[in-house]
Amino acid sequence: MVFIYFILAAIVTVIASIKLSQYADVISEKTAMGGMMVGTLLLAGATSLPEVSTSFSAAAIGNADIAVGNMIGSNLFNLFILATFDFLLRRRRILERASKDHLYTAFLGLLLTVLVILSLWLRIDISFLGIGLDALIIAVAYIAGMVFINKLQSQDPSIEESSISEQEPDNPSGDLSPKAAIVRFIIAALVVLGTGTALSVTGDEIAVITGIGSSFIGSFLIAATTSLPEAISVFVALRLNNVNMAVGAILGSNIFNMIILAISDPVYTAGPILSAVSGAHMIIAVGVLAMSLLTIYALTQKKTLSNAIYAVPSILMVIIYFVATFLNFNY
Repeated sequence: MVFIYFILAAIVTVIASIKLSQYADVISEKTAMGGMMVGTLLLAGATSLPEVSTSFSAAAIGNADIAVGNMIGSNLFNLFILATFDFLLRRRRILERASKDHLYTAFLGLLLTVLVILSLWLRIDISFLGIGLDALIIAVAYIAGMVFINKLQSQDPSIEESSISEQEPDNPSGDLSPKAAIVRFIIAALVVLGTGTALSVTGDEIAVITGIGSSFIGSFLIAATTSLPEAISVFVALRLNNVNMAVGAILGSNIFNMIILAISDPVYTAGPILSAVSGAHMIIAVGVLAMSLLTIYALTQKKTLSNAIYAVPSILMVIIYFVATFLNFNY
């Protein structure tokens, strides 16, 4: 029965995510916020809500591996989503068309990933007011990075969208007013938050029933399922030809996931959460690091004449995803 509940929660998540993207597109079109800002802030935050409830719930019940694996695994899966769409739609050159301002978010994500890798390697068992020192460092780096990014973008606003010859498809929610879109966006986000809790509880039960390790369940099964909102959001955003919202949703979600990882630490009462997890998470974290570097390269590479050459970084990212998942399962 637990498998049925898990699947039902996933289905509701998908439906709510479709609506989230449609409402986000309306907000980006009818307010001062462009596709990049809506994707990086609003959509990324909303689609990361399943990760919030999942990691908090897992930490509260003492399952550090699911709490941490969900966050790191979600980042790996998010980049896999971006790479897959970029490869399948290589003629549209998604990452080539995206605003270069996404590099700020990508570099912050890279920095936070490095900090997580160091935490997993050093196993710092030092707490301050019930919060692990490593979690505090990650939280401070996130806040400082977001302040820095906001200042850079306000001083040097870039062109929202590169010239596009394709006609933008109709958004089924396009007739909504900005206010109505925001209200419905919030309602859909709350639905996503509720399904995230269900995914966490049922995922933990699946780990017990199947005997599969919590690190793999967290890094693969739950991470992939809680990343469904990102996958659907990117798909819908690309259908609506809103490239910056699609890229921003993925990169913004990855940095948002890292701050969730940090603030999950106080919920886990047995000590610093990153020092209590399996070493298998290092495999996933290194995979995220490698895929982040390839994403940055894809965002900065010069225009190429060949679609095959353009798609090389995305192909490598897909390969890294499957290799990391295989190694994690067999750890």
